[in-house]
Amino acid sequence: MFHQVVSELIMRSNSGVRVKIEVCFPEKRLVGGKYHMGSHTVFLYKEEIKEQCICLFGSMDRLNEYIAVIFAHELGHSEDHELKELAALLDSLLSDREQAEICLHIEENAWRYARCLLSHMDPLFIENIVRESLAGYYQKLDINTA
Repeated sequence: MFHQVVSELIMRSNSGVRVKIEVCFPEKRLVGGKYHMGSHTVFLYKEEIKEQCICLFGSMDRLNEYIAVIFAHELGHSEDHELKELAALLDSLLSDREQAEICLHIEENAWRYARCLLSHMDPLFIENIVRESLAGYYQKLDINTA
């Protein structure tokens, strides 16, 4: 199921990113996917993705769609032409607010890409995931999204 969703989106996106599907995220956090810029690799973590899907939607009925959204978001990082520059900025002397704004910008770029790649999917389903994903960033910046 993971491999099929990934293959489909790789073809649709025409991306040259490497993909590694692993059972679990190696740390004690609920991370479903990540992009590693140095190796141009997207990592997906099966157990965390399943757990996130259950937490957000109460079941794994829409797991394939959820995998697609998570992977499309990580693809968004891999295709982000601003990412290298934004990541370099994070290494400079910044206020907490400036750091949070840059992190939010990075995430919003990836979500913008994902929405375009998944334009054929239910937009409300995607927006629920995006809203949950960005909630912590908005909270840090004290942005009201209601």
